[in-house]
Amino acid sequence: MLNIIFTQRRGDSQGLKPAKTSKTNKTNILAAVNTWLAVCLLAAVTACANSPNSKALEESLAADPKLKQNPVVFSSPPPATAVETNSTAKLPPDFPTEIPLYPNAELIEVGGQTDPSQKNVRLRWESTDPVNSVQNFYSTEFGRSNWEIVSRPTAEGQGSLVATRDNLRVTVSLSPTQKVGGSTEFTIDYSKDSPEIAASPQPKNSESSASPTASPTPSNSEGTTPTPSASPKSAKVSQQESEIPQQLRQYVADLSQLEVLKVRSSPRASLTTENANLETASTLPKPNKIATRREYARWLVAANNQIYVSRQAKQIRLAVDSSEPAFSDVPKTDPDFSAIQGLAEAGLIPSSLSGETKDVKFRPDAPLTRETMILWKVPLDTRQVLPTANIDGVKEKWGFQDASKIDSQASRAVLADFNNGDLANIRRVFGFTTLFQPKKSVTRAEAAASLWYLGVQDQGLSAKDALEAKTQPAQ
Repeated sequence: MLNIIFTQRRGDSQGLKPAKTSKTNKTNILAAVNTWLAVCLLAAVTACANSPNSKALEESLAADPKLKQNPVVFSSPPPATAVETNSTAKLPPDFPTEIPLYPNAELIEVGGQTDPSQKNVRLRWESTDPVNSVQNFYSTEFGRSNWEIVSRPTAEGQGSLVATRDNLRVTVSLSPTQKVGGSTEFTIDYSKDSPEIAASPQPKNSESSASPTASPTPSNSEGTTPTPSASPKSAKVSQQESEIPQQLRQYVADLSQLEVLKVRSSPRASLTTENANLETASTLPKPNKIATRREYARWLVAANNQIYVSRQAKQIRLAVDSSEPAFSDVPKTDPDFSAIQGLAEAGLIPSSLSGETKDVKFRPDAPLTRETMILWKVPLDTRQVLPTANIDGVKEKWGFQDASKIDSQASRAVLADFNNGDLANIRRVFGFTTLFQPKKSVTRAEAAASLWYLGVQDQGLSAKDALEAKTQPAQ
């Protein structure tokens, strides 16, 4: 082939062929080169196929024959344990109704038994409310539902709120911080058949603080919150007692035993001293009837003087007939003149004597409102001048949405009541609420519940203390 190319070029140089054929010759040369390259490549491949190296290369790329004899089976991962989340979580059918549930919390998980010997069930909750709201709710509900509070969290919010009732034991562990996003998470572990029940808000690793038992002696030892006397389990609740809300029932019972809640059977009897004898019953008649201002003034004096029966310096002096009436509609002939006038002269209720009001009427038979009840009761707790207050201050402390509707004088008492912690009248009577409803009328049972405890934390006495003091032998 090279000879052909050389001969062609030489012929061209000697002029053997005409110029017209030069283009045809170039095409033939390229075709000859391509053919030669193809033959060379085919020869190389054939040589490799028959060489030992080609077999080594083939074996290195072949699949491992052991895999055919012992194939590997890849098992699928085990399914995750099913956990009920907020879309499907529901309370267990046997959940004890005695355990209070925070109203603004969402059940996000129901777990299995955390202790097989005690058959505990864990419920995980989440709320958008702050931690102190959850703490106040459980403190109030345990106090008003006859739970015995064993211990409380520290002032910094560390530790647990432990309460027991019958065969149930509940531990509410509180955290001073919230989760990212502002939510509060807590769990409830409970068991109905054993004494161990725990309700513990997250996060964990909170230390429990020991506190004295909830049932105080008349000395009311420091760190305890008094609870009403427990009713005997064998005692049957009368029809009249069943009308009293369960949370207020024992408060009313203790005060009834002290003969504080005296009422008149005839409405007309309150208008004159004739047939004005008060009736004392074993329980409060018509507990859900609206209380009048007259009734509450009478009970307020009676409760204070009975609870502090041995402490004359703390008693309210009843007015005498020679006193000039502070109210034009409560003359000396009124059967409750001595109590109403006595409160006015002691400066415990607004009157012309204290200069806090220009109203000369008491309106004794008008319904008692929530703000009036707190305005009259709190001064007997603090025994000092009420603090100044404004709407923002009340709203910040209590979180009341209707704080602007509270009377300016009453707002001072409402603010001072907050400082009494779990012994606050509002918590004891109305429980957890974000609406105070200051103009709403108060029932007889609610009015009675407010009188069950007098004083500030660690320095007051309850109706239960007074009953225990009566049963103690004289020394």
